Amino acid sequence: MAVESDTEQRIARLTPLAEVLARIDELVKPVAARASDRNAATGRVLADDIVIETPVPAVARALRDGWAVRSELTSEAGAYAPAPISTAMRIGVGEPLPPDADAVAPVDAMMIRAGMPYALATVGPGDGVLPAGADCAAGATLLRAGRRLDAVAVALLGAIGVGEVRIRVPRVRIVRARPGRDAVIDAAVACIADAVEHRGGDPVISASSELADASAEADAVVVVGGTGTGGSDATVRTLASLGQVHVHGVALLPAETTAFGTLGARPVLAVAGRLDAALAAWHVLGQVMLARLAGGTEELRTRRAVLTHKVTSMVGLAELVPVRSDGASATPIASGYVPLSALAQTDGWILIKPESEGYPAHSEVVIRPWP
Repeated sequence: MAVESDTEQRIARLTPLAEVLARIDELVKPVAARASDRNAATGRVLADDIVIETPVPAVARALRDGWAVRSELTSEAGAYAPAPISTAMRIGVGEPLPPDADAVAPVDAMMIRAGMPYALATVGPGDGVLPAGADCAAGATLLRAGRRLDAVAVALLGAIGVGEVRIRVPRVRIVRARPGRDAVIDAAVACIADAVEHRGGDPVISASSELADASAEADAVVVVGGTGTGGSDATVRTLASLGQVHVHGVALLPAETTAFGTLGARPVLAVAGRLDAALAAWHVLGQVMLARLAGGTEELRTRRAVLTHKVTSMVGLAELVPVRSDGASATPIASGYVPLSALAQTDGWILIKPESEGYPAHSEVVIRPWP
């Protein structure tokens, strides 16, 4: 990304993480919703509540294969004293009950003798029956807006006959700060693109390194590289010349040089060209930006574990620390700069708050997953 000015980038201050998150929350708005076929919506974020208009099922249905009967006619039945039933009808799972039946007797609880059905066991009212509205009552909300539609949610939509839904799919362009290949930057670009898709967005890896080109037809832009204070770093200056820089420098290790700005209404997250810093910025800030764009409300799935040994951190700086999990234990792998060899051992991360000096050994921590 070329700029005309010869003035080098400088980071005036490290903005507290809470302030950066608040700025993202203030400036990033959900993208417009669009209609989608139910099956094509898998993995996307639901834009509207799915409200049940009529009860499901609309009428009582059989929960098992058997005989649809009036339960009161079986009250005296037993294996040694079969009770004649004036009416009984074979029925399969899911079939609607006839109007005069209120139970489904198991197949072996009935017998036919001389064309007449007999009950061999007592059946109570409602036995083997799925009442009307038992799955979903009319007016109930089945799925809330903001939920990412997994395979189970899509199956539920199919079960109630919903063929089309409205979703939000943020289009996120990911751009390299400089032309040419760089193995580390390319790896960060690929990882962030995968993370965007995993959380319901539409990642587009830009063929151009020009920020103005990359922002075209995008809901947001992620720039990888060029956020530092080196002589060739120009991402933040370029963003300032085209739009607005709201933050340059975040009190978050190892992502201190991260920047956040806007091009018109489009948010721009600029992350360092170092893999550990790029991933830290994406996980702590980028995922929040993407969730706001998609209108997502789901929290990351986390789990608790106990540290095998202490981890220290600088007061005043939040810090993402990668860990390796082993059952109920978690081992901190690195702090500050995270080498590639250390990243290879990790399967999650913990966030140390800025007011903390770290955690002693055997502390319980919350582990967040890599995508």
